[in-house]
Amino acid sequence: MLKKAIQYMVISALAFTFLNVFVKTLSNFSVYQIVFFRSIGSLFFTFPFLIKNKISFLGNKKGLLILRSVFGVTSMTLFFLSIRYIAMGTAVSIRYIAPIFAAFFALFFLKEKVRFIQWVFFAIAFLGVVILKGFDNNMQVEGIIYALVSALFSGLIFIIIRKIGNQDHPVVVVNYFMIISAVIGGLLAVSSWKNPVGLEWLILMSLGVFGYFAQLYMTKAMQVGETNQVAPLKYLEVIFTMIIGLIWFGETYTIWSLIGILLIVLGLTLNVVTKRK
Repeated sequence: MLKKAIQYMVISALAFTFLNVFVKTLSNFSVYQIVFFRSIGSLFFTFPFLIKNKISFLGNKKGLLILRSVFGVTSMTLFFLSIRYIAMGTAVSIRYIAPIFAAFFALFFLKEKVRFIQWVFFAIAFLGVVILKGFDNNMQVEGIIYALVSALFSGLIFIIIRKIGNQDHPVVVVNYFMIISAVIGGLLAVSSWKNPVGLEWLILMSLGVFGYFAQLYMTKAMQVGETNQVAPLKYLEVIFTMIIGLIWFGETYTIWSLIGILLIVLGLTLNVVTKRK
């Protein structure tokens, strides 16, 4: 089962990577238009699933579903903005510190306890962000800030999903997110809308496909493998994104960037392994 879980996680990481790459490729489109197409593409999968399985579109925890969606579109928009300013691998790494924010929020909203050793590992990961910000002079501050705030909203999303629990089907949660993202992205894109031409249509519509299958195979991996063995593999996205960024966009990383990214991935991986023991 572990072999199957690893295969699923690699597929998920690759799908996330190509999503990042194509978003960066579409830099001549407004970020809101990209959010719109990213959302529309996924709805082609969520709508048929809910109809086929006769699952209500409205859900049960409507208020939380809407709040999760608003936070989700905010996080997604900020992340897409960040990769316009900094290397994709760096943006992905910073986005992954969301569990630090989630743990902090959980203390107050869910009254959950966080072990001391987990805070140590979180400190290691956050030190990586500090190194990226403070020691790499090639790093644009805007990109760091967008990625950090994106991670903060992702942390809030974890808390809301915990609140929703099993009261709503996961696809209902995703469907809400995609509908609200499409509406908000579409409305904000009107003033700067650019009609896609030729291959641009295919790339824009593929965003939703990559996003959907990235989430699907990550979920499958978690279902068939033990979390402490499988979860760290999601950081393969960082490695894949860095490699393709180097080849495709000629992105470069200083030694400080690499040290910062390594500390982020190390701290978060140790936290996952420790938390599940």
